[in-house]
Amino acid sequence: MCGRFAQVQTRSDYLDVLASDLEFAGALDNVPIGRYNVAPGTRVLTLNQREDKLHLDPIEWGYGPDWWREMKRQPVINARVETAATSRMFKPLWVHGRGLVMADGWFEWKKDKHDANTKQPYFIYHESKQPIFFAAISRHHPDEKDPPHDDGFVIITSASDSGLLDIHDRRPVVLPPAAAREWMDPSTSPERAEEIANDVATPPDDFVWYPVGKSVGNIRNDNAELIKPISSPLV
Repeated sequence: MCGRFAQVQTRSDYLDVLASDLEFAGALDNVPIGRYNVAPGTRVLTLNQREDKLHLDPIEWGYGPDWWREMKRQPVINARVETAATSRMFKPLWVHGRGLVMADGWFEWKKDKHDANTKQPYFIYHESKQPIFFAAISRHHPDEKDPPHDDGFVIITSASDSGLLDIHDRRPVVLPPAAAREWMDPSTSPERAEEIANDVATPPDDFVWYPVGKSVGNIRNDNAELIKPISSPLV
């Protein structure tokens, strides 16, 4: 996953697709979120479950614990599903910080086989055109006025062993609504969460894509033109 996605629709639109029986602890309106170019380092609305209620909280995309930052390393934005549940860095988040990132699709850049400097962005979305849910893990302190500097989230990724391999070798773990609800439930064991992420995720063949303009490469650009198809891709 290259690190850009779209979160465009209203909060209600995403929650309707999630179809949870839990109460939503917040206000809903008909105003679209309208983010067509969500980038790392920005605060992103993420879904989590606390005390039998659903919460939408803005959390920074990117995570690095103190010991990681002491090594002068930048926050990471993705965690590999193969190791996230057991790694020193992500295990605490896997156990206590599972949540969802709502999206309408994500962007990947395809490289020219003969010129690595030539790249073409593509927008990838579910063939049903329904909202999707990325499996995510986070460190988050919603009740603190001044959250710790290392609060943040990462998106879980898996190998693109089929379907999307011609665009990128990693893809976000997208969970169908029922699996997304179970993933987010604090009572779901870490072991069961591994099974969900590895065995229940939406398969690559359920996604389609098309080329889009290069303007998405600039994080200052954020409008509906970014997800419109173009007719003459570079690659």
